[in-house]
Amino acid sequence: MAISAVFFLDARGKILISRTFRGGVPPDAAANFKARVIDVDADVIATPFVHVRAATGSYDFVYVRHTNLFIVALTRRNGNGAMILAFLYKLLDVLATYMREVREDSVRENFVVIYELLDEMMDWGVPQVTETAVLSQFITQKSKIAAAVGTLQQLPGSATGAVSWRAEGIRHARNEVFLDVIEQVNVLVSGSGSLLRSEIIGRLVVKSYLSGMPDLKLGLNDKLQFDAAAAAALAAGGHGASEGTGRGGGDDDGAPVGRKGKSVELEDVKFHQCVRLARFENDRTISFVPPDGEFELMSYRLETEVRPLVWVDAVIEQRQTRVDYLVKARTQLKASAVANNVKIHLPVLPDVDTPKFQCSSGKAKYVPERDEVVWHIKQFKAGRELVMRGGFGLPSLGEDVARENATKRPITVEFEVPYFTVSGLQVRFLKVVENSGYQALPWVRYITQAGQYEIRLT
Repeated sequence: MAISAVFFLDARGKILISRTFRGGVPPDAAANFKARVIDVDADVIATPFVHVRAATGSYDFVYVRHTNLFIVALTRRNGNGAMILAFLYKLLDVLATYMREVREDSVRENFVVIYELLDEMMDWGVPQVTETAVLSQFITQKSKIAAAVGTLQQLPGSATGAVSWRAEGIRHARNEVFLDVIEQVNVLVSGSGSLLRSEIIGRLVVKSYLSGMPDLKLGLNDKLQFDAAAAAALAAGGHGASEGTGRGGGDDDGAPVGRKGKSVELEDVKFHQCVRLARFENDRTISFVPPDGEFELMSYRLETEVRPLVWVDAVIEQRQTRVDYLVKARTQLKASAVANNVKIHLPVLPDVDTPKFQCSSGKAKYVPERDEVVWHIKQFKAGRELVMRGGFGLPSLGEDVARENATKRPITVEFEVPYFTVSGLQVRFLKVVENSGYQALPWVRYITQAGQYEIRLT
């Protein structure tokens, strides 16, 4: 991958900032981008990749649109478009840590810092350092620091070492690592109660407070890991995955060899750059040297049929001067699980008045600016069914179109279930090895949340 230049353009295609890394950048490049992307018909489907053939030669644009900005990379080589796109999104993440919001005005105000970041993140068109924790060591929001950077005898070791995302010499009084397994459930239910779409989006978020240069190994009940463990056991003369020894026995990392029916088949797995991909491809072990602080180690997706964890039935009876609501909610969780901070967003007509509601548990609040009633339940235990009754007054004359559109909006649900993953993903082990030999405390937490959770009324 070789990027010749990076442009920050406003919504009209005017250059706010440009940084050239290689020669041969056409002087009319921004104008060509404006003509091919910004000025085209809104009905034309846009892609993040644009090829240009001009009198000055052929080149390609890769861009992302963020708020009122276009961040554009120009390359004159047949580069890896996906990697360039990933770099632009990483650049946005880095800028977001230096600026409250990445917008046109904030780019104008912080152009010195942005130039410094581009110079450190890119070398001759090739990305080098992209971790905020490392960049923050020698670039701050005060632009006068740039002069001090030029007087450094040497760069921080993390900028040139093999582990660019972690500095050397980190010390913590208490060595701990926290791992959060966070899953979001996306559900779409039809008005007749049938499940139209369901998927699970998962993330493994690590908070690392470890001294030195620790090496971590993580094991999951991922189906591919279990298959690899079973193959290794058979090659060594073992009995295979179906005869794992449970908690007491396992591999050299203290993990059980695998149990039949307990594995989870993950899809679209994406790792942080600290994960050793070669090791993962060989034996499915997640091995890594973590950055200091919080970062997302891994993300995944499961497109599988998920039973809705919170089910909502709503009966709406509209009369000439009144509309009545009967809403029933129940949980479909395992016996020990509890859904916290459940919020059921029920759409209502835009011209209602005099709200009156009674709830068997929780509180209902009318939110007129969003034309909805929010039923808030602090704790919703498994197996319970709760009821909300009430209604609104209606003016004698109303807009039929607005009322008809209001009934097409779905019910949306928010909730959080601690100590539970809907996919069944489990952490089998989290091992910390460091040359100094200190004892680290690993902590694991499971959380399931509602993502795009919608139940249609019609």
